[in-house]
Amino acid sequence: MSKQIIHTDKAPAAIGAYSQAVRAGNTVWISGQIPLDPATGDVVAGGFAEQTEQVFKNLAAVIEAAGGTFDQVVKINAYLTDLANFGTFNETMARYMNQPYPARAAVGINSLPKGVLVEAEAILVLE
Repeated sequence: MSKQIIHTDKAPAAIGAYSQAVRAGNTVWISGQIPLDPATGDVVAGGFAEQTEQVFKNLAAVIEAAGGTFDQVVKINAYLTDLANFGTFNETMARYMNQPYPARAAVGINSLPKGVLVEAEAILVLE
C-alpha cells in the first residue's frame, strides 16, 4: 500500500513527529487540529468558541488540500478539556457540516498541547 502525505500552509505545521494528514487509497486520516493560527503558530485569542472555530478552519484547510469537502468526512473525534462545552462544539460543527453528520466521538480529557481547550481529528473518504 502506498501512502501520500497531505500538507498545506493554510493549516498549522505539525508541532511533533507527525503529518497533517495521510492518504491511503481513498481514505484520508487527518491529524488532530488544535486552535493555532497557521500564519503565526500561536493559539487564537478568545475562549472555547473561538478556539473551536479555528479548529474547524484548520480541518477545512487540510480537507481542501486533500481534495475533499466536509461532506466526505465519515468520522470526527473531538477532545475537550471541559465537556460542559459540548453544546458549543456541536453548534460550530453544524455550521461546517451538513446532515447526515459523520460518526463522532467526544472525549473529555485533562489537558491538550499548548494548553488549548479543544482538538479534533477526522477521517475523510474521497470519491
